[in-house]
Amino acid sequence: MADSESLETITEHERILQEIESTDTACVGPTLRSVYDDQPNAHKRFMEKLDARIRNHDREIEKMCNFHHQGFVDAITELLKVRADAEKLMGQVSDTNRRLQDAGREVTAQTEEVIRCRIQQRNMATTVEKLQLCIPVLEMYKAVDVIVDLLFITLFSQAQQHRTFNSAVQKQVTLSCAKPLYGLNGRTPLHHNGLSTEAADDEEMDEEVLTVQDLVDFSPVYRCLHIYTVLGDRETFENYYRKQRKKQARLVLQPQSNMHETVEGYRKYFNQIVGFFVVEDHILHATQGLVTRAFTDELWNMALSKIIAVLRTHSSYCNDPDLVLELKNLIVIFADTLQGYGFPVNRLFDLLFEVRDQYNETLLKKWALVFRDIFEQDNYSPIPVENEEEYKAVISRFPFHDAEIEKQQFPKKLPMSQSVPQIYSQVKEFIYASLKFSESLHRSSTEIDDMLRKSTNLLLTRTLSSCLQNLIKKPHIGLTELVQIIINTTHLEHACKYLEDFITNITNVSPETVHTTRLYGLSTFKDARHAAEGEIYTKLNQKIDEFIQLADYEWGMAESDGRASGYLMDLINFLRSTFQVFTHLPGKVAQTACMSACKHLATSLMQMLLDTELKQISMGLSGTLDSYGLSSIHHSEPVPGFQGDTLQLAFIDLRQLLDLFMVWDWSTYLADYGQPTSKYLRVNPSTALALLEKMKDTSKKNIIFSQFRKNDRDKQKLIETVVKQLRSLVNGMSQHS
Repeated sequence: MADSESLETITEHERILQEIESTDTACVGPTLRSVYDDQPNAHKRFMEKLDARIRNHDREIEKMCNFHHQGFVDAITELLKVRADAEKLMGQVSDTNRRLQDAGREVTAQTEEVIRCRIQQRNMATTVEKLQLCIPVLEMYKAVDVIVDLLFITLFSQAQQHRTFNSAVQKQVTLSCAKPLYGLNGRTPLHHNGLSTEAADDEEMDEEVLTVQDLVDFSPVYRCLHIYTVLGDRETFENYYRKQRKKQARLVLQPQSNMHETVEGYRKYFNQIVGFFVVEDHILHATQGLVTRAFTDELWNMALSKIIAVLRTHSSYCNDPDLVLELKNLIVIFADTLQGYGFPVNRLFDLLFEVRDQYNETLLKKWALVFRDIFEQDNYSPIPVENEEEYKAVISRFPFHDAEIEKQQFPKKLPMSQSVPQIYSQVKEFIYASLKFSESLHRSSTEIDDMLRKSTNLLLTRTLSSCLQNLIKKPHIGLTELVQIIINTTHLEHACKYLEDFITNITNVSPETVHTTRLYGLSTFKDARHAAEGEIYTKLNQKIDEFIQLADYEWGMAESDGRASGYLMDLINFLRSTFQVFTHLPGKVAQTACMSACKHLATSLMQMLLDTELKQISMGLSGTLDSYGLSSIHHSEPVPGFQGDTLQLAFIDLRQLLDLFMVWDWSTYLADYGQPTSKYLRVNPSTALALLEKMKDTSKKNIIFSQFRKNDRDKQKLIETVVKQLRSLVNGMSQHS
């Protein structure tokens, strides 16, 4: 029976081994499990069988390796021999490739040369073909040489017009430089061409008037027109003439790309256009039907649209106000010249309003640099005058009148700094510069007055205002400079009415006239002054913070030494000197700055006491913060004008809190709490509780309150009682809210 079971086991194990060898490894698990499901020691016999099978396979692998080893060695040996041959072959292939590339480049170059030759050959053939087609036209031009004469007439006309137009422009510039637009009293009007009426009359008498016939020989045109008329083909010549003149007009209207760089570029452009249309006007009146009014109007309208587009584009590139002014003068002369020949030029004068805006923009940019330089060079100190001559020199440039200062003996100081008369003078210079553009625009005095006031408003509200705002924000501008800026803007604001009168004297237009534009300088200087005031408050508070950051308190000192701390005394001295400077400011500004500084100081000191990082404080410190220093501020009346104890209100919260702790008057505080007549009405229970918590004794840190040493137990109980009552008040407030 045992032999039968052993035989079956052997057979089963053999089957399992065959199954392991022939199946996927993922299915081996169930097969192996069957070994353990058989007899108890069957798995040991299976392991022996498995080891024997493994050894058998190892022997077979070893036999196979021994059998193939020599062949593998031989194959490697042969491969090593082939490598050397392969390297030699690679070198030969590279050399062959290089030779092929060199040969290919030569072939490619020759191919490209052939292609170029064929292209040239084709172009030459095409040129010959086109020239053959043009031969009849060339022969016609050769036969009709009168057309060539016509072309010379056009060129000659432009040259003559160039000289005539240049002469007129030169006279305009010379006389404009020699005489201002208006006299010193602002009431001497000028002729529309830039001359005074008398000078214009004398100039007309001295100058010989030349007509178009004196400058240009039109006989070739007349002969050509006569020939075609006799031949009965007048219409052909008329159509040809008009077509050619349209083409020539387009060439004349094409400007040079750099025309906007110099006045000569604009002058050449206008010269050739004037010459063209003067010729057309003469042809219109001297011939019957060669051109018509409708044709010249159409030609002029086309030209006018192109001229306006060109001038609008090129003038926008110009940043020099002098060049823009020269351009304006050329446009005026150009428009007046063509208007004299019957061409409508209203659109050109409308264009001048756009050019005027461009001119004003360039002036504003120029004056922005002027103002910036004035502010950078100012010393922000009152102007010293040593004698009557210096005093008159200042008031001749700026309308300053002060009866008290006039009574003072020399030397003396004027309240504004040197930038004030300079700014005022530059505003007047800007008005003069803006006025130059209004010359010869054929506008009424009212319109000129309006233009001047609008441009001056832009100078004040945009350019000067921006310069002032930027100046105020600069880091190097301190409190003294800000005070002087406020004084300066106050005087400039008062001077605005004199600028109004200045413009009125120039234009002779009463400011009471309906629709007269007012100057907005008042708002400009008020805004700048308000910005300076705000910057004063900010810088003053920052300076106070710097002093407070230097504070180095001995928080646990037992007794006060009766003096304010060193940093607080330095701060008080700084505030006194600063408030002394404020006496030059308007009363309301000085008082606001003083009150703002005191409030900020009181708030900062309160925050220092209640800082959560400060865990302990003694009664000695609260004495140091007593009114030794603070009282000296509000009792000395640093800035005049405060009524009663108004300044004390800035310190009232801190003062009542310190008084409460110094007097230790908790019974009064607790009894009167919530009453409007309470002595400590401004002391919040939460604030008092937070400060008292910092003072009370703690078992962990063993910090003893300085005045508890004699009767420490009783006072300790008193503090605990007060703390409980304060907490009760705080909790009651929270529930009520």
